[in-house]
Amino acid sequence: MRILLSWPRGSVTGTLADTPTAQRLLAALPVRGKAQCWGDEVYFHVPLEARLEADACDVVPPGTLCYWVEGASLALPFGPTPVSRGDECRLVTRVNQLGRIDGDPRLLASIAAGDTVEVTRLDGAG
Repeated sequence: MRILLSWPRGSVTGTLADTPTAQRLLAALPVRGKAQCWGDEVYFHVPLEARLEADACDVVPPGTLCYWVEGASLALPFGPTPVSRGDECRLVTRVNQLGRIDGDPRLLASIAAGDTVEVTRLDGAG
């Protein structure tokens, strides 16, 4: 399933994997939240509850769509964060991997703290 993430200065699409948390996100769409920025990561609260999945990790490739369980937030890393070692995308804790941003994840850099980010189903059904 594909999703659209949009904010005042841009948008990207993403492809969700078939995971329990991704299915919960789909069921909750559309969602929107106020962006917070932490290094090259954007995150925002979403109305979703989930537990850590077996493959949860704290280092992911740039552009991974993540769910931060402890913060009840979507996390969108596109480069190093304050806890990264080198150029890796390291999150503050382990996260569930939901899928990937289609195309260049550096487009997320145009999201400013306080921007409203909206997530919808790309097919318009959510």
